[in-house]
Amino acid sequence: MRIKRDDLVQVISGKDKGKRGKVLRVIPKEGKVVVQGVNMVKRHQRPIPQLREGGIIEREAPIYACKVMVVCPSCDKPTRVGVKFLEDGTKVRFCKKCGEIIDKA
Repeated sequence: MRIKRDDLVQVISGKDKGKRGKVLRVIPKEGKVVVQGVNMVKRHQRPIPQLREGGIIEREAPIYACKVMVVCPSCDKPTRVGVKFLEDGTKVRFCKKCGEIIDKA
């Protein structure tokens, strides 16, 4: 999976198509990601004394990673991600559209 936590992604299919958000959590075993503000679900929660109050809360649910694309920071478009090795031997991700490196230094 070439999506990492804190990446900016765009949803490419489903009810939230076109929405952008930051990746909060990656679940590689299931091939899913949790994106901020995407796939919101309502959960009924019981109150726990001294911890939290009860009621209906709204939170993000996991979405399949194949339904999102990483947004390139330089060209600001959703793109496929490639992997290459630099001269010093470090492995980095790059944008397939513009060729710029996505990983932060």
